[in-house]
Amino acid sequence: MAEATAPLVLVVEDEPAQAELLRINLEREGLRVLHADNGEEALLLASEYRPDLILLDWMLPGLPGVEVCRRLKAGRGRSDIPVIMLTARGEEDDRVRGLDTGADDFVVKPYSPRELMARVRARLRGSRAASVGAVLRYGDLELNGETRKASRAGTPLRLGPIEYQLLAAFMEHPERVWSRELLLDRVWGLNVTVETRTVDVHIGRLRKALARAGAPDPIRTVRGAGYALDLSEKP
Repeated sequence: MAEATAPLVLVVEDEPAQAELLRINLEREGLRVLHADNGEEALLLASEYRPDLILLDWMLPGLPGVEVCRRLKAGRGRSDIPVIMLTARGEEDDRVRGLDTGADDFVVKPYSPRELMARVRARLRGSRAASVGAVLRYGDLELNGETRKASRAGTPLRLGPIEYQLLAAFMEHPERVWSRELLLDRVWGLNVTVETRTVDVHIGRLRKALARAGAPDPIRTVRGAGYALDLSEKP
């Protein structure tokens, strides 16, 4: 089983055998996997779970993959999710059309699973910076993904593993509103049963840790929606 904090990949593939092959290879890489077998479901899951990467088949029943990609890239909160299109179409015009809709990469069927996983890793390195050793900064906050240390205005923060993962999620997408359910899936994992109240408890601990640096609370509570890291209205 993939770690709860492992990147989440949404596989959009209507052929069961292909979807299963992708799932097996992705889980071997230590990644978590969601599956949709049509375009409408893919759009819903992308909004609900906010995956770190989407593997999108071009030929889908109903809504075609190229249209799914266009809507993903036009949608608020989803436009920065990397999309790798899986297609039997190798013609230049089709590649151009797919890239014009926002696809980040193309893999032509039949593909080598090894090559595909290499492309997945490359895209994830760019999309989930805190997980691959990058230094993230927002306002006076800094998080070092390599040393797994955080600070505020130069003062080191003492964070537990869960609080660190929460802060990493917030800093990867500053000002984005995270629902409790999304935070549960991102930090604890899809297959772990945890009450949403647990999120509130750990958010409280994170707030206390951030307050020890003597600065205002940077976590905004959005009534009925969740939480966001937001310094835009802070003095």
